Amino acid sequence: MLKRLLIILAGLLALLAAGAMLAAWWYLYSDDVQAPDLPGHMASDSLQHDGLNRSWQAYIPASLSAPAPVVMILHGSRGSGQRMLEGTRYGFNIAAERHGFIPVYPDGFEQHWNDCRAGAAYTANLRDIDDVGFIRAMVEKLATQHEVDRSRIYVAGMSNGGQMAYRMGFEAPDLVAGIAAIAANLPVDDNLDCERAARPVATLVVNGTADPVNPYAGGVVTVGGDSSRGLVRSAADTARYWAELAGYAGKGAFAVWPERSADDSTSVESTLWSAAGKQPVQLLTVVGGGHTIPHPVFRLPRILGPTSHEFEAAEVIWEFFATGESRPLGVD
Repeated sequence: MLKRLLIILAGLLALLAAGAMLAAWWYLYSDDVQAPDLPGHMASDSLQHDGLNRSWQAYIPASLSAPAPVVMILHGSRGSGQRMLEGTRYGFNIAAERHGFIPVYPDGFEQHWNDCRAGAAYTANLRDIDDVGFIRAMVEKLATQHEVDRSRIYVAGMSNGGQMAYRMGFEAPDLVAGIAAIAANLPVDDNLDCERAARPVATLVVNGTADPVNPYAGGVVTVGGDSSRGLVRSAADTARYWAELAGYAGKGAFAVWPERSADDSTSVESTLWSAAGKQPVQLLTVVGGGHTIPHPVFRLPRILGPTSHEFEAAEVIWEFFATGESRPLGVD
């Protein structure tokens, strides 16, 4: 009898272990990424800044414009330039071949950027790493290697990288013509450790309503139980901040994008502030989207929430930088 009970117990434990492994796979699995066959080439580089060796990768498209716009693509917490390259499924490289810009994938200090959140407990913030200066120095070095259009330097980022994009908008509006932030809301005033923006820049905010890390409606940012990143505004308040800085009043023009994917539960709503002589500001609300980068087929781990397949972030971001408005695919 005891032997039978032990056999049953062992079987139950095995089933529980298998179930736990299956659940972990379901939540943590992300699609494999294969580098596309493109005619341009990747180039790695580095420089010394503030006593530190700082590195990056850039894709040099065969269709490079002259002078060429530059898009800095900043990774999230615990990331790297390589992981951001893969996390966007090489989308910026593909877009660069179509549009002739240089996408650049820098590495943060110890996998983080020193963004504007005062309480963040990662080393880049604790040591007050000069990431604004690093990005400036990177642009200068790129300009010695390629004919760069200094009037079209842009910064896009995901999560911690999106927060760093906001910092560039705050403290380097003389350098950047536009910023784009995915899964990032501005810190509330008591959590803001940056100089406020001196002048507006073109700003795109892309946030999901089901983000388990960066709350769409505002609140405490939590990463793996760490809440030191503190309180952030809502996505709507974040967009309104940049819109008011650019001189807009009112709610902006609201539109619902046509659904393009039948295999996910997300949809896209757009709020746009745009007028002649003013910097454009746009909020893309990914209804049902998580702490993820939208892409038509690629999916990030489910633990970060749903990945929207309604649009490709790289193309939408470039379209905003190039024209001042992101629009649904196929809409002119």
